[in-house]
Amino acid sequence: MSTSRAQLWLESLGDWSWPGQGGGRGGEALEALPPSWVPAFPPRLESFATAGAAGGAWQSPRAIPRRRFGLGALLSAVAAVCAMLVLHGPLSLDRLVGVRTATPAAATATGDSPAAPGPPSVTLAPVSQDAAGSSIDSATYSSAALGGEGSFLVYLPAGYASTASHYPVLYMLTGNDQSNTAFLQVGLQNELDRLIAQHAIPPLIAVMIQGGPGSNNWRNEGVTRYESYILETQQLVDRTLPTLSERGARAIVGDSMGGYGAMNVALANPYRFGVVESWLSFFNGLEGDLRADRPIIKRLGLHAFIYGGEEDHIANPDEDAPFAAALRAAGAEAHGAVYPGEHNLATIEAHLTSMLTYAGRSLSLRP
Repeated sequence: MSTSRAQLWLESLGDWSWPGQGGGRGGEALEALPPSWVPAFPPRLESFATAGAAGGAWQSPRAIPRRRFGLGALLSAVAAVCAMLVLHGPLSLDRLVGVRTATPAAATATGDSPAAPGPPSVTLAPVSQDAAGSSIDSATYSSAALGGEGSFLVYLPAGYASTASHYPVLYMLTGNDQSNTAFLQVGLQNELDRLIAQHAIPPLIAVMIQGGPGSNNWRNEGVTRYESYILETQQLVDRTLPTLSERGARAIVGDSMGGYGAMNVALANPYRFGVVESWLSFFNGLEGDLRADRPIIKRLGLHAFIYGGEEDHIANPDEDAPFAAALRAAGAEAHGAVYPGEHNLATIEAHLTSMLTYAGRSLSLRP
């Protein structure tokens, strides 16, 4: 008898249901469970993973080559700095780039380059506040990465305005041609309110970044610099809001094209994000970054959760378990699952609670 990929998520925190246990389908092997500190999660279902993926050698059927900075660019930058030293004498980083920058120790902790100034701070405009006391604000700014307007919505937890606390941040990327309000449409604000009030996750800030038209996959391609746009927004948020500006206090998630973007950015910038989730997504061409990141992931760790929809005909769910296995082989604490559902917001909404719980609990485990 073949093993079904369907899993049942029970909304009650602490309840489990999985094939072969209790009321499940008899005779099916038990799957490995998620961490004990997230008792509400369904176990990952990876019985259909390929043998090669189990060993970490995951390969995408549609690999896309990645571009990295070459030695020539590095030598050019060094030559430019040397010329400035000859003309003007010793330079501090502040003097060199014209802004006050983080110390080397802080840059190591945050993953930000001290020589790369971010965008200026912006003022948030209130949009709404709910009965629980949380609020949704909006921001627009002149984006150097896009060569135009960048924008995002931000969830601020209850008590934000009356506390001196600093918060971890959850960055959220939209799917193709999807508004960042889609996350609010599936109940993000209410779910975060409830989970924070129940102490299931720590209070956090959620930033919903507005994507652009077309299948840009949140990548830097041609004149569209959407990967840089994400990093630009992250720097802007750290400059503007009371965040915990460190790798372990940043999570990045997304659905569909945004799920690819989240994994792409997390692996291409391994010192910036400690938690990553991809929902109903794909992983084309990311195996090279994953191989390059292995020493960093083994040293710093990475929390990852990816899932697909069993009836998804856009993003192949069979990619999820092998890629999760490759992440684990690289040293990540990674989980993969396939749930009933199609490639739509209904599937996202059905598993929003578990995904927010995983991200929030992972953020609370930062060193």
